Formats: sequence, C-alpha cells, structure tokens
Amino acid sequence: MYPKSLENLIESFKTLPGIGAKTAERLAFALLELDEEQINVFSDSMIEAKNKIHRCSKCNMMTDEELCFVCNDIGRKDSKVLCVVEDPKNVFLFEKLDMFRGKYHVLEGLISPLDGINPEDIGLDKLLDRIKEDKFEEIIFAFKPSIEGETTALYIKKILEGLDIKITKLASGVPIGADMEYVDSLTLERALSDRKVIE
Repeated sequence: MYPKSLENLIESFKTLPGIGAKTAERLAFALLELDEEQINVFSDSMIEAKNKIHRCSKCNMMTDEELCFVCNDIGRKDSKVLCVVEDPKNVFLFEKLDMFRGKYHVLEGLISPLDGINPEDIGLDKLLDRIKEDKFEEIIFAFKPSIEGETTALYIKKILEGLDIKITKLASGVPIGADMEYVDSLTLERALSDRKVIE
C-alpha cells in the first residue's frame, strides 16, 4: 500500500537491530518530515561514518584515526591494566562510567564452536602480541556471563600460563546470559570493582 520508495525506506530501517515493522514505519515517516538540509546531513553522516570508522591498529576499538581515543590518551593512570572485551560498544560503556583508567583490547567476538567461531577467528594473536609487548600486570576479562564468555576467558587464561600476569574477571552481579550493553551502570560498576581472580 506504500509507494515503492517509502516501502524500501521502511525495509531498510527494519534491517537495524531492535527495529520492528511499526518502529520502522514511524522512523520512515519522521524522516520524510525533515527538510532537505537535515536529510543531507543525516545521509552524509551515515556515509562518512561508514567510510571513516575502522578498527584501531593497536587495540581494535572503533576510531576514525590511526589510534583510538584511549590509545592516544597517555595520561591513563592504570596503563598496566588491560580490560579485554568482545565488542567496541563495551569500551564506550565502561568509559561512560568513568571509573576504569586502564587500557582496552577488543576481540572479534567470543569463542563459540556451535556457531563455528574458533579461537583463531577472534583475533587472539593480536591480543597476545600486545600483552607481551606492553608488559601488562593485570588482564581483566569483561565478557558477558555466558558459556561463550567463560570458554573464551578460560582459553585465553590457559595460553597466558607462565606469564607473570594477574588475570581477573568481572564479579558476579552481571546476570547470566545478559548482554553487556543492557546491564545497568551500578551493577556493572560493582562487577568491575569486585572482579575476581580466575582459578
């Protein structure tokens, strides 16, 4: 019933995570209400982000420069502590809390053999090279509490055996199966401050 161009716009919005048919329709109609200048800014922003955003050459975080804002920050007081996460969104989440002043490393997912994701698929070589090169004193695993998160943490811990590094993970309080971006800030802050040594 919609004109073809409007239908295409609605279908495009539906490809975004968490956007159902009704929300896609609402967004499409809202977009049609914008004036031409606003539409151009919106369109240019999407194209610019897609073309310029890439992974930081050091930590794998999102950036539009050679190094991300964390790697460029030479004043971080806990520079010998490395927080390993599965997704760039987790770095932004921790930075909003403004309680962790160490460094980050972003993996390319978590080990999940059932989904065909093996250790060699998540960029562990880059992580291990960085750990040895920068001589970190503590590694924090900040993965979602799931089988994949536990598997990944235990696998990395095993290959780090023999190195004089303290290895910790977020404390309980983060619900099993929860997606990190939906955990409230107080729970996440407590989990980070009460992190446990992995036995």
